[in-house]
Amino acid sequence: MLEESFSDDPVFPPEQVLENRGRVAIFIDGSNLFYAALQLGLEIDYTKLLYRLTSGSRLLRAFFYTGVDRTNEKQQGFLLWMRRNGYRVIAKDLVQLPDGSKKANLDVEIAVDMMALVGAYDTAVLVSGDGDLAYAVDAVSYRGARVEVVSLRSMTSDSLINVADRYIDLDQIKEDIQKHPKHSAHSPHYRTFPGIRILNEENQR
Repeated sequence: MLEESFSDDPVFPPEQVLENRGRVAIFIDGSNLFYAALQLGLEIDYTKLLYRLTSGSRLLRAFFYTGVDRTNEKQQGFLLWMRRNGYRVIAKDLVQLPDGSKKANLDVEIAVDMMALVGAYDTAVLVSGDGDLAYAVDAVSYRGARVEVVSLRSMTSDSLINVADRYIDLDQIKEDIQKHPKHSAHSPHYRTFPGIRILNEENQR
Protein backbone atom coordinates (compact mmCIF):
# COMPACT_ATOMS: atom_id res chain seq x y z
CA MET A 1 0.00 0.00 0.00
CA LEU A 2 1.07 3.57 -0.67
CA GLU A 3 0.75 4.58 3.01
CA GLU A 4 2.99 1.71 4.08
CA SER A 5 5.67 2.64 1.53
CA PHE A 6 5.87 6.15 2.96
CA SER A 7 6.27 4.95 6.54
CA ASP A 8 8.77 2.19 5.74
CA ASP A 9 10.99 4.14 3.35
CA PRO A 10 11.28 7.78 4.44
CA VAL A 11 12.55 10.22 1.81
CA PHE A 12 14.87 11.87 4.33
CA PRO A 13 16.27 9.46 6.92
CA PRO A 14 17.05 10.93 10.39
CA GLU A 15 20.80 10.83 9.74
CA GLN A 16 20.46 12.99 6.63
CA VAL A 17 18.15 15.44 8.42
CA LEU A 18 20.75 15.95 11.16
CA GLU A 19 23.53 16.50 8.63
CA ASN A 20 21.65 19.43 7.09
CA ARG A 21 20.78 21.30 10.29
CA GLY A 22 23.29 24.15 9.81
CA ARG A 23 23.31 26.74 12.59
CA VAL A 24 21.11 25.72 15.51
CA ALA A 25 19.21 27.90 18.01
CA ILE A 26 17.59 26.19 20.99
CA PHE A 27 14.48 27.48 22.76
CA ILE A 28 13.55 25.66 25.98
CA ASP A 29 10.25 26.15 27.78
CA GLY A 30 11.57 25.46 31.28
CA SER A 31 8.20 24.83 32.92
CA ASN A 32 7.05 22.47 30.17
CA LEU A 33 10.33 20.55 30.35
CA PHE A 34 10.16 20.36 34.16
CA TYR A 35 6.72 18.73 34.15
CA ALA A 36 7.65 16.39 31.30
CA ALA A 37 10.73 15.24 33.25
CA LEU A 38 8.58 14.83 36.37
CA GLN A 39 6.19 12.61 34.44
CA LEU A 40 9.11 10.50 33.18
CA GLY A 41 10.74 10.34 36.62
CA LEU A 42 13.79 11.87 34.98
CA GLU A 43 16.47 14.13 36.49
CA ILE A 44 17.97 16.09 33.61
CA ASP A 45 21.67 16.70 33.11
CA TYR A 46 21.59 20.09 31.36
CA THR A 47 25.06 19.65 29.93
CA LYS A 48 23.96 16.41 28.26
CA LEU A 49 20.73 18.07 27.13
CA LEU A 50 22.59 20.87 25.37
CA TYR A 51 24.98 18.37 23.80
CA ARG A 52 22.09 16.14 22.61
CA LEU A 53 20.00 18.96 21.18
CA THR A 54 23.00 20.46 19.36
CA SER A 55 23.98 17.04 17.95
CA GLY A 56 27.33 18.18 16.58
CA SER A 57 25.91 21.19 14.73
CA ARG A 58 27.00 24.79 15.28
CA LEU A 59 25.17 26.25 18.26
CA LEU A 60 24.11 29.87 17.84
CA ARG A 61 22.46 30.23 21.25
CA ALA A 62 20.47 28.20 23.77
CA PHE A 63 17.62 30.04 25.50
CA PHE A 64 16.02 28.79 28.73
CA TYR A 65 12.69 30.41 29.65
CA THR A 66 11.39 30.07 33.18
CA GLY A 67 9.25 31.58 35.89
CA VAL A 68 11.20 32.50 39.02
CA ASP A 69 10.60 32.84 42.72
CA ARG A 70 13.14 35.44 43.88
CA THR A 71 13.05 34.03 47.42
CA ASN A 72 14.00 30.53 46.30
CA GLU A 73 17.78 30.38 46.80
CA LYS A 74 18.09 26.90 45.31
CA GLN A 75 16.40 28.02 42.10
CA GLN A 76 18.55 31.15 41.94
CA GLY A 77 21.66 29.00 42.26
CA PHE A 78 20.44 26.71 39.47
CA LEU A 79 19.77 29.64 37.13
CA LEU A 80 23.20 31.13 37.88
CA TRP A 81 24.77 27.79 36.94
CA MET A 82 22.73 27.73 33.72
CA ARG A 83 23.91 31.24 32.76
CA ARG A 84 27.53 30.26 33.31
CA ASN A 85 27.25 27.00 31.38
CA GLY A 86 25.98 27.78 27.91
CA TYR A 87 22.39 28.95 28.45
CA ARG A 88 20.84 32.40 28.03
CA VAL A 89 18.23 32.51 30.81
CA ILE A 90 15.05 34.54 30.28
CA ALA A 91 13.23 34.76 33.61
CA LYS A 92 9.85 36.17 34.59
CA ASP A 93 8.46 36.53 38.11
CA LEU A 94 5.81 33.99 39.05
CA VAL A 95 2.28 35.36 39.44
CA GLN A 96 -0.04 33.92 42.06
CA LEU A 97 -3.34 32.69 40.62
CA PRO A 98 -6.73 32.75 42.43
CA ASP A 99 -6.41 29.04 43.27
CA GLY A 100 -3.17 29.70 45.14
CA SER A 101 -0.85 28.25 42.50
CA LYS A 102 1.90 30.29 40.87
CA LYS A 103 2.62 30.54 37.16
CA ALA A 104 4.58 32.55 34.61
CA ASN A 105 3.66 32.32 30.94
CA LEU A 106 6.62 32.91 28.61
CA ASP A 107 5.01 31.91 25.29
CA VAL A 108 5.25 35.47 23.97
CA GLU A 109 8.94 35.74 24.85
CA ILE A 110 9.69 32.42 23.12
CA ALA A 111 7.73 33.39 20.00
CA VAL A 112 9.33 36.85 19.76
CA ASP A 113 12.87 35.47 20.13
CA MET A 114 12.26 32.75 17.54
CA MET A 115 11.06 35.36 15.04
CA ALA A 116 13.71 37.96 15.90
CA LEU A 117 16.56 35.55 15.23
CA VAL A 118 15.24 34.13 11.94
CA GLY A 119 18.07 34.43 9.45
CA ALA A 120 20.71 33.95 12.14
CA TYR A 121 19.89 30.24 12.48
CA ASP A 122 19.03 27.47 10.04
CA THR A 123 17.32 25.15 12.54
CA ALA A 124 15.29 26.03 15.61
CA VAL A 125 14.95 23.39 18.32
CA LEU A 126 11.85 24.09 20.40
CA VAL A 127 11.63 22.15 23.65
CA SER A 128 7.94 22.52 24.44
CA GLY A 129 4.65 20.81 23.75
CA ASP A 130 2.55 23.98 24.05
CA GLY A 131 0.12 24.32 21.14
CA ASP A 132 0.06 28.10 21.62
CA LEU A 133 3.49 28.16 19.95
CA ALA A 134 2.26 26.47 16.76
CA TYR A 135 1.58 29.78 15.01
CA ALA A 136 5.11 31.03 15.76
CA VAL A 137 6.62 27.75 14.53
CA ASP A 138 4.61 28.00 11.31
CA ALA A 139 5.72 31.61 10.81
CA VAL A 140 9.39 30.69 11.36
CA SER A 141 9.06 27.86 8.82
CA TYR A 142 7.69 30.25 6.20
CA ARG A 143 10.77 32.43 6.76
CA GLY A 144 12.96 29.53 5.65
CA ALA A 145 14.10 27.93 8.93
CA ARG A 146 13.61 24.30 9.93
CA VAL A 147 11.92 23.63 13.26
CA GLU A 148 12.41 20.57 15.45
CA VAL A 149 10.03 20.08 18.37
CA VAL A 150 11.17 18.09 21.40
CA SER A 151 8.68 17.19 24.12
CA LEU A 152 6.88 14.34 25.84
CA ARG A 153 4.23 12.99 23.45
CA SER A 154 1.44 12.93 26.05
CA MET A 155 2.10 16.63 26.74
CA THR A 156 2.51 17.75 23.12
CA SER A 157 -0.22 19.40 21.08
CA ASP A 158 -0.96 17.80 17.71
CA SER A 159 -1.12 21.29 16.20
CA LEU A 160 2.53 21.84 17.18
CA ILE A 161 3.69 18.50 15.76
CA ASN A 162 1.82 19.17 12.50
CA VAL A 163 3.73 22.39 11.76
CA ALA A 164 7.18 21.10 12.84
CA ASP A 165 9.69 19.67 10.38
CA ARG A 166 10.70 17.02 12.88
CA TYR A 167 9.31 15.79 16.19
CA ILE A 168 11.34 14.03 18.88
CA ASP A 169 9.62 12.36 21.83
CA LEU A 170 11.47 13.18 25.04
CA ASP A 171 10.92 9.61 26.16
CA GLN A 172 13.09 8.37 23.26
CA ILE A 173 16.13 10.44 24.27
CA LYS A 174 15.83 10.25 28.06
CA GLU A 175 18.86 7.93 28.35
CA ASP A 176 20.99 10.56 26.56
CA ILE A 177 20.05 13.42 28.88
CA GLN A 178 19.74 11.68 32.22
CA LYS A 179 21.85 12.89 35.11
CA HIS A 180 24.29 10.28 36.38
CA PRO A 181 23.88 9.80 40.15
CA LYS A 182 27.61 10.26 40.77
CA HIS A 183 27.64 13.75 39.30
CA SER A 184 26.55 16.93 40.99
CA ALA A 185 26.06 20.50 39.80
CA HIS A 186 29.54 21.33 41.07
CA SER A 187 31.27 18.52 39.24
CA PRO A 188 33.78 19.37 36.46
CA HIS A 189 31.60 17.22 34.19
CA TYR A 190 29.05 20.03 34.19
CA ARG A 191 31.53 22.72 33.28
CA THR A 192 32.52 21.44 29.87
CA PHE A 193 30.72 21.04 26.56
CA PRO A 194 32.77 18.55 24.53
CA GLY A 195 31.99 18.58 20.83
CA ILE A 196 29.75 21.65 20.94
CA ARG A 197 30.82 24.51 18.72
CA ILE A 198 29.32 27.81 19.80
CA LEU A 199 29.24 30.41 17.02
CA ASN A 200 29.94 33.36 19.28
CA GLU A 201 33.20 31.80 20.44
CA GLU A 202 34.24 30.89 16.90
CA ASN A 203 33.68 34.43 15.68
CA GLN A 204 35.90 35.83 18.41
CA ARG A 205 38.91 33.77 17.38
